[in-house]
Amino acid sequence: MKNHLIIIILLAGPLLASSQLPRRIQVACIGASITYGSRLKDPGNESYPAQLGAKLGEGYEVHNYGVSGCTLLRKGDKPYWNTPQYQAALALHPDIVTIDLGGNDSKLINRIHLDEYKKDCIDMLRSFAVLPSHPRIILLLPVVSFVTDTTGIWDPVIVNKIIPLLKEVAYEEKREVFNVHSLLVDKPALMPDKIHPELEGTTIIAKSLYEIIAADRDTMYNIFNKISYTKTYNSFHGYACADFVFNGRNCKVVQPKLTAKDHPWVWRARFWGHEPQTDIALLERGFHIVYCDVAELLGNKECIDIWNNFYAMVREAGLSKKAVLEGMSRGAVYVFNWAAGNRNKVACVYVDNPLLNIKVWTEEMLKLPAGKNEMFEAFKKDFNLTTPDQVQRYNGGPMQSIKKIVKGHYPILVLCADEDEAVPPAENTNLFEKKIKALNGDITVIHKPGFKHHPHSLPDPTPIVDFIIKAINEK
Repeated sequence: MKNHLIIIILLAGPLLASSQLPRRIQVACIGASITYGSRLKDPGNESYPAQLGAKLGEGYEVHNYGVSGCTLLRKGDKPYWNTPQYQAALALHPDIVTIDLGGNDSKLINRIHLDEYKKDCIDMLRSFAVLPSHPRIILLLPVVSFVTDTTGIWDPVIVNKIIPLLKEVAYEEKREVFNVHSLLVDKPALMPDKIHPELEGTTIIAKSLYEIIAADRDTMYNIFNKISYTKTYNSFHGYACADFVFNGRNCKVVQPKLTAKDHPWVWRARFWGHEPQTDIALLERGFHIVYCDVAELLGNKECIDIWNNFYAMVREAGLSKKAVLEGMSRGAVYVFNWAAGNRNKVACVYVDNPLLNIKVWTEEMLKLPAGKNEMFEAFKKDFNLTTPDQVQRYNGGPMQSIKKIVKGHYPILVLCADEDEAVPPAENTNLFEKKIKALNGDITVIHKPGFKHHPHSLPDPTPIVDFIIKAINEK
């Protein structure tokens, strides 16, 4: 009898132990051939869902429900709706769902039904939303296509038709959206057949999706409830953007779908919405994007005072103490002028083809006929410079604030087009970098050989995003 009891305990032990293990978070990856892992040598380990599962670890169980050739459209040539994988995904009652359907919908045979794409997308999203598990749902913008056959998976249709519809759905349904398209848009070598990413490409997708899913989030925070000013709302690439007037200035705050822990934020200095790929990628990761329009004050005292008050307002609304400052072109003047006097409020600075040397710029402007350059006329008014002699004696701007900037001990990223005709690197970025490094400042410069002043940013903003995430994590 005693021996029988021992055997029963030994047999029951593993069952008791397994029943006490915490439930693994179930992730359902919906999609077509790229989700499945077509062209990969080992889809079971190399597809982006498989790599995502490896990154997430034992607390998660990732299921690959990809079916090659499928459309989101019900009237498409191969609707995902009719697959057993769709039914299996519903039956799973997942905690997280990623939906990557749209590439095949861009084929000529399916384009005639694109007016129904939005409705079908909402219906699929809601079919998961009503499950008892109430899953977190992430819409993936389709991977870029380099195919030149206009009857096939055609990128202009993806960019101009399908992606805007997915952003509309994300905004209206208040669901997350992940811009996969930008990750590979400048990497055709990773897609030899022009449609399917091979291992390095799926690894890139898995990395970013992991960062989005695994990041700590504050699901209770809503900045819009904490800003008392009258607001109007619109969509910023699928995210809710509040417009309001603060102290006579037009302002914007874009809210992520799920706020990151500690409420990080990016402060865009100028040129709202221009080359927004970095802002979008950081929204995916839970950052807020804010803007206070001080054009065209060019970082003068009035500008700094307005920004100081705006900073105090968003801080009171719950954003983190240290901002990520983002300045394109002359936006760098605003950024560094404010940072020079607020160094304890800066997490990092990202500037792009930046104007840094006001002294050299004004010398060039003085050579032009009076009134020729609107920015120069605004500059003279902003700093009360009424004569050429006063302009020549002006000694402000980032290049003259190097010591104050370095004392902030925040990392600086400069994106520099080496053939910039508007803001010559030799007199701006290169000289600025040299002076910062001479004082042991923290500066990184990413060069863009052969590029002029435009376009700003990078098609794939990952290097910029990684720099900012690292700065936030180390602050």
